[in-house]
Amino acid sequence: MRIAVCDDCRQDACAIRDLLPGQDVKLYGRAENLLADVEQGGKRFDLYLLDIFMENSMSGLELAEKLRAGDELAAICLVSTSDDFYREAYDLYAVQYLIKPIGREELEKLLDKVEKIFVRNREKTLRYSWRRASGAIPYGKILYISSSGHVLFIHCTDGRVQESTGKLNDLELQICGDTFLRCHQSFIVNMYHVREFSGMDLTLEPEGEKVPISRRYYAAVQELYRKVMFEEVGWE
Repeated sequence: MRIAVCDDCRQDACAIRDLLPGQDVKLYGRAENLLADVEQGGKRFDLYLLDIFMENSMSGLELAEKLRAGDELAAICLVSTSDDFYREAYDLYAVQYLIKPIGREELEKLLDKVEKIFVRNREKTLRYSWRRASGAIPYGKILYISSSGHVLFIHCTDGRVQESTGKLNDLELQICGDTFLRCHQSFIVNMYHVREFSGMDLTLEPEGEKVPISRRYYAAVQELYRKVMFEEVGWE
């Protein structure tokens, strides 16, 4: 796994690296250097471990926001000496929030979680068929799916809407579970792209698009939303 560790304390950064034997770890002392490697150098990492407080540099929170803007599927873990920034970590869809000093067991759990996210976002795909075209879209790229008659509309994170022949009832049996959930007679939503659950609507990232919730599905949506929220910020 390719891992970037950004911490202005070299001792702390090296301690994390030493607890990750067998992984491809690159250390950064300044957030700007890591950002330049990603934005200008084209480097990509499977996991970013970012210290929140860094002197003479942008904060880990600012860095995480910029990395997220460039890669919506980036696995980001925020690191701090306090637990004051759980909410910010949640808003940035951090996969974990670790308190220094970090132990081997915590890092092993983090790597296991990131590997599971890879499976969910990059390996599982939804196949579509429309007229004479067919293909597959990774789960992580799908915001939600709506339907009209026997046509499905797959709404993607890049703004694309792919049409497909099918029924929402059949699709629900195929994909709904830990990632997708039926929230309305006409909608299935990817719960890992939900920014906010308020009233009878789900607000999705990155553009704030809203998907309705019907009373029939409200309890199930609430339950999975809470599960995803605690999982994403690492509250066990």
